Amino acid sequence: MKALRVVGVLSLIVVAVALACAKGPTGKAPNFALKDPAGKVIELEKLKGKVVVVNFWATWCGPCRREIPGFIEMYEQYKGKGLEIVGISLDRGGWEVVKPYIEKSKITYPIVIGDGALVDKYGGISAIPTTFVVDKKGNIAKQHVGYMTKEDLEKLVKDLL
Repeated sequence: MKALRVVGVLSLIVVAVALACAKGPTGKAPNFALKDPAGKVIELEKLKGKVVVVNFWATWCGPCRREIPGFIEMYEQYKGKGLEIVGISLDRGGWEVVKPYIEKSKITYPIVIGDGALVDKYGGISAIPTTFVVDKKGNIAKQHVGYMTKEDLEKLVKDLL
């Protein structure tokens, strides 16, 4: 009987550890310093004091394209209240593909281009879009994999602002 209890407790610990590991990175958000299409460097470290939404996406990704209008609305609504959004494109075609898409979609928040090394720093990304919410102290507060509505995003960031 006692052995069954020990096995049960150990099983719960294993499940808890597995779930914690599956969440992706926690703690301090990995820094990046990447240029936007105008050549301005966007550095995560310099955004401390703001809630930062870091969104990994690509122009060819349908769910990514669908969530962008809501991200634009959130940015316009909350940028004066301490919200920053940084879109990190994972398009292999680089600015040649991304810049026309930014213009066509009228994206108002900063867009930069990431690479495999940055993806690795964020714990590897299994799907896009993947969004990290970084609190005012620079720590990853939340992570969301997949499409997100404006309302979903608002729920993730509002309490942190």
